[in-house]
Amino acid sequence: MSELLAIGVSHKTAPVEVRERVALPEARAAVFLRDLRGTGEVHEAVAISTCNRTELYMVVGNPVEAESRALAMLATQAGIRPTALAASIYSQRNCDAARHLYRVTAGLDSMIVGEAEIQGQVKRSYDAAIAGETVGPLTNHLFKAALATGKRVRTETAISERQLSLPAVAVALAREKLGSLEGRSVVVVGTGETGELTARALADSGGRTVFVASRRRDRAISLARRYGGVSVMFDELPYVLEQADMLVAATASPHLLLEARSLAEVMVLRSMRPLLLIDLAVPRDIDSACGELSGVSLYDVDDLQAVIARNRRVRQAEARKAEGIIEEEIQHFAQWLGSLEVLPTLTALRVHATEIAEQVVQENSGKWEHFSPRDLERVDAIARAIVNRLLHHPTARLRELQDDRVHARMAMIRDLFGLEVESEAPAAAEPASAEELAEVRELRRPRR
Repeated sequence: MSELLAIGVSHKTAPVEVRERVALPEARAAVFLRDLRGTGEVHEAVAISTCNRTELYMVVGNPVEAESRALAMLATQAGIRPTALAASIYSQRNCDAARHLYRVTAGLDSMIVGEAEIQGQVKRSYDAAIAGETVGPLTNHLFKAALATGKRVRTETAISERQLSLPAVAVALAREKLGSLEGRSVVVVGTGETGELTARALADSGGRTVFVASRRRDRAISLARRYGGVSVMFDELPYVLEQADMLVAATASPHLLLEARSLAEVMVLRSMRPLLLIDLAVPRDIDSACGELSGVSLYDVDDLQAVIARNRRVRQAEARKAEGIIEEEIQHFAQWLGSLEVLPTLTALRVHATEIAEQVVQENSGKWEHFSPRDLERVDAIARAIVNRLLHHPTARLRELQDDRVHARMAMIRDLFGLEVESEAPAAAEPASAEELAEVRELRRPRR
């Protein structure tokens, strides 16, 4: 029987240097998946590759051989020895693999819990695998269910609504204080990473950004071009503040860049029109006394960190709700996955038992020389009755297998009885006999 296998690396298991080398951009992923499917043990495959993870979801015949092959291929394309990469690889099968994908899609396995981008990344990865014709019945069902689960989590919980990064919280605060940022004039002092991330979020919200640089003039010009703003020298800060709605300070300066006395003069020129100041720098760029001026609202890192802490607590509570949703959905997947194996296993078990009964009858046929044809029919009927009664109780017990252990239990039954069961695609299953269908209907009937 085929099994679902997931292997990968993520921010939880590997540093960025390893993740960069293992990454599978779309063009490379297409070739990789085709080569992977060219191996005898891999029937279906989908690759997810983002800055924080590279994962392969495969339908395989022999999980051990398939995992070894996939690891070797990842190591080769990354230029890393398989033994060195193995320390960063995680591996999961069947419902555990599905549960992991559900959590990834819902944002529960992300560096920032609840981030929304991963849902789109998973969908694009699935679409790419469809285009590359490396998916099949099981991966189709798996990814559709995972995407539906991710959507349900974001619809029924507030896991993505509270921001957890300083730039995002700063922009959310600006929206709260100023309303729409469309067309608002925003001054950004500082051209480092925090300043750029804040500028990007502001640009996405429609703000008009003025970049102010005290030293890195070329960097300010570059950012202004990238985000549709303008750049000015630091000496021009008082003039741009006359027109600004908001200032964000995020430099590495050891000294104050905006003092209360200078800002008081600016506020007079503004006719005391309200001005929002957000200081993301440590040490602070803005004199705390600025917050005491009429018309000025000042927030520093501690204020925003307090908001982040509250948001994180809310997200943690919402994450617990999301985990409950995922467990509900994984039970549906487990039942579906188990149903693919119950009928073939029952069929193989019945065939095996019937063959043994027929063999025993045949081996003793010479001892019944005085039996009439009617007597022989009775012996055959008795043998079949023994088979049916012997299998009745195990079949009834299968009613209890409505959880994520169905696959493992079916594997145990096949191993105990030495059954050979051909793997079948869900859509390609052969018609079952009336007796087998009755057994499966009985199996799926809810217990009272």
